[in-house]
Amino acid sequence: MTAQDSATPLSPIAVGTGTGGGPALGTGAVEVPAAGPSGTPTSLPRGALLATLGVVSFSLTFPGTAWGLESFGPWSLVTLRITLSALIAGALLAGLRVPLPARAHWAGLAVVAGGSLVGFPLLTTLALETSTTSHAAVVIGLLPLATAALGAVRTGRRPSRAFWTASLAGAAVVAVFTVQQSGGALSAGDGYLFAALLVCAAAYVEGGRLAAVLPGWQVVAWSLVLCLPFALAGAAVALVHEPWRLTGHGVAGLVWLAAGSNCFGLYVWYRGLAAVGVPKASQLQLAQPLLTLVWSVLLLGEHLSPAAPLAAAGVLVCIAVTQRARS
Repeated sequence: MTAQDSATPLSPIAVGTGTGGGPALGTGAVEVPAAGPSGTPTSLPRGALLATLGVVSFSLTFPGTAWGLESFGPWSLVTLRITLSALIAGALLAGLRVPLPARAHWAGLAVVAGGSLVGFPLLTTLALETSTTSHAAVVIGLLPLATAALGAVRTGRRPSRAFWTASLAGAAVVAVFTVQQSGGALSAGDGYLFAALLVCAAAYVEGGRLAAVLPGWQVVAWSLVLCLPFALAGAAVALVHEPWRLTGHGVAGLVWLAAGSNCFGLYVWYRGLAAVGVPKASQLQLAQPLLTLVWSVLLLGEHLSPAAPLAAAGVLVCIAVTQRARS
């Protein structure tokens, strides 16, 4: 029996017809509980909570990367991050004797792996060699809008005008705030950041679709396993050609990126996407740059502008509107 055969049937409230003919996330009313991939009822508050936990986990990614770069080069850090998280995922899959996903799911898993597990970490790590964490947060501010737009195209659903207005307003608030924090000048890493934005948005949309037919943790785990052979080879080469030295911050950053961001964060995030829909869940990520700035102050000693509370209030208003808007 495949994972697809054993998956719980999906509620038509939460699922629409994707462009590929298979199930895809919809954005209809979610007040009526729908059966989640684990067979238990999933409601909007629970799904929003899971997505929020994912956002909090992701908000620590840039500070964790800054710590990791104290010990490793960018290529070494990314390949070691993937290797460690893939080994964790593989051990769980083997220990629980999880069957292989259906053949139809492997293309989607490859998109998740290439976007959120390889492309985004690598591109943002390269960007953080020349950019501060506050400047890099620009890409996170624009990510919810890109995810919502790609999700609408992928599912064939169209959110309401109020939803898009609030989304654009929230993205504008975050973009203006983070650019202002970096002095208003574009850095050499901006090309990496915009490329990371696109590949991550595509991975989030595909991962959210898969999490509607597979348990969310399996979407992450199988995607990581796909990356393992390439990560092992990349780590072997990178560690030879890049200087490295172990420090407390460096090891802590690497462990968090592997276990926190890649494993726990992606698991709860994709569960949240499956529960409440890609457009609405993605807007919760508008708060991520501001959380990242808080962690940057606490963990990296960066200065936080007095404008932060105003930007936070504006973002929270936009999030509230997107969560209530008819879709």
